[in-house]
Amino acid sequence: MPRIDNDVKLDFRDVLFRPKRSTLKSRADVDLNCQITFRNSKKVYNGVPIVAANMDSTGTFEMAKTLSQFSLFTTIHKHYTVEEWVAFCKANPEAVKHIAVSSGTGEGDLAKLKQILGAIPEIEFICLDVANGYSEHFVEFVKRVRDQFAEHTIMAGNVVTGEMVEELILSGADIIKVGIGPGSVCTTRKKTGVGYPQLSAVIECAEAAHGLGGHIMSDGGCTCPGDVSKAFGAGADFVMLGGMLAGHTESGGDLIEQNGKKFKLFYGMSSSTAMKKHVGAVAEYRASEGKTVQIAYRGDVADTVRDILGGVRSTCTYVGASKLGELSGRTTFIRVNQQINDVYSAFNVGN
Repeated sequence: MPRIDNDVKLDFRDVLFRPKRSTLKSRADVDLNCQITFRNSKKVYNGVPIVAANMDSTGTFEMAKTLSQFSLFTTIHKHYTVEEWVAFCKANPEAVKHIAVSSGTGEGDLAKLKQILGAIPEIEFICLDVANGYSEHFVEFVKRVRDQFAEHTIMAGNVVTGEMVEELILSGADIIKVGIGPGSVCTTRKKTGVGYPQLSAVIECAEAAHGLGGHIMSDGGCTCPGDVSKAFGAGADFVMLGGMLAGHTESGGDLIEQNGKKFKLFYGMSSSTAMKKHVGAVAEYRASEGKTVQIAYRGDVADTVRDILGGVRSTCTYVGASKLGELSGRTTFIRVNQQINDVYSAFNVGN
């Protein structure tokens, strides 16, 4: 018989931070850089743990070049050739410590992963990315990659429950990607009925991971800088962004002009657009689980990054966290029915 879990599960929109007394005088006093030591690889990462998603519209080499200047991280999408990888890393050696090679779980994926890491030994991060991280095949693949790349830091996912986080960490992963269905161009919840509210998923998965000395990455659901802060406040060690980084100069895809306005395409990697582009068609046995949208062109991503970082710094000042790593320990969430006053949301300046 089916069962119902009656515990309340919350999303980012369901909560706000409760402010607390603080000795900080300015946002400039907040340190967003984190030093993170990984359980299985034993490597140490220094940087701002905000990550561009490995979608071909955000996880680009151009994005990595810009984000690395802010000490942000990029998981590069898996459709670049080995030659393109070598050319980028030779031209941008400073970005190499802030990127990961992405891979699926096929034999061809593993062979290409070996080629890239063999050609560029300086790369330390691997991102093993599947929509459903609950399969035995995925767990076994994580073990294989750990055996073959003992000193690399492995990201793996996606999952949304503590027991699976624990299994993947014990199988060799260092950072577990958390999120099923919260992304802005993901339709998994609509097509399958499967998912988990992102704030609760992060809280529960972080507790499981930290108990084993592992780490998690909140993947999906952030629509504004406040949501990024909420993910960190909930216990995420890294926060992955897709839609918030889409539509920029550095984002993948062509610039489209219509009626004097500029746009860029943004689509999920399980969308029909992505599957037609990379494998020719949507397989008969599956449904598309992503949508394609046109986003108004937003210019250079550096301006968006500054806005995100400024928002997170401001959150820290409101709760008295002098470092990003202190934010979760200083967080108390309050449940709300309304976050913002949107009475003027339908109006533009000059109207």
